[in-house]
Amino acid sequence: MTLSLISSMALFALAASLSPGPVNLVSVSSGARYGAAAGIHFISGATLGFIGLFLIIGFGLQHIISVLPWLTTALQWLGISFLLYLSYRLFTDNGGANGQTDSKAPNFITGAVMQWLNPKAWLAAVAGIVAYIPQANTDHVLIFAAVYLPVCWLSLAVWLWAGIALGRRVQSAAGMRLLNKTLATLLAFSCILLLL
Repeated sequence: MTLSLISSMALFALAASLSPGPVNLVSVSSGARYGAAAGIHFISGATLGFIGLFLIIGFGLQHIISVLPWLTTALQWLGISFLLYLSYRLFTDNGGANGQTDSKAPNFITGAVMQWLNPKAWLAAVAGIVAYIPQANTDHVLIFAAVYLPVCWLSLAVWLWAGIALGRRVQSAAGMRLLNKTLATLLAFSCILLLL
């Protein structure tokens, strides 16, 4: 594998990870509402969840999906349902104090599961594998995953940091409720875009 191919993979991973999507919006919300510690747990789970998904698709799930195309539709609807549920929870959040530890804070497991139910993550994984390693050679899948891992985590960290910065500016419960409702609306809208 050439350095230019690895660089191209890194640029693809950056574009896919940094572009707005459901996980990015939850990263902003988590940073604004719960702070860095909870946010780091969430983005770490989301990153490892995506890498797990990427590896499984790279090692053969793409062949199962080609035989059972309805599986893609079922996963898409399951994912959209989960994202709409998260949007609802965010929309109805009471906007309590920033940094408050709360069992409703998105955690590591939420991040990992969210990627498996996120149609954008499936599209990014399948598109990356088909475009860069169509034969899905084991070594190449592992190299691509190793490139994707830090790029994905750092991209989500950018969104988390943006949320932390927003949270510092929004100090009142009413302001946090408005921010949550705005992010929840954007998250729900992203589900609509995934269907188009």
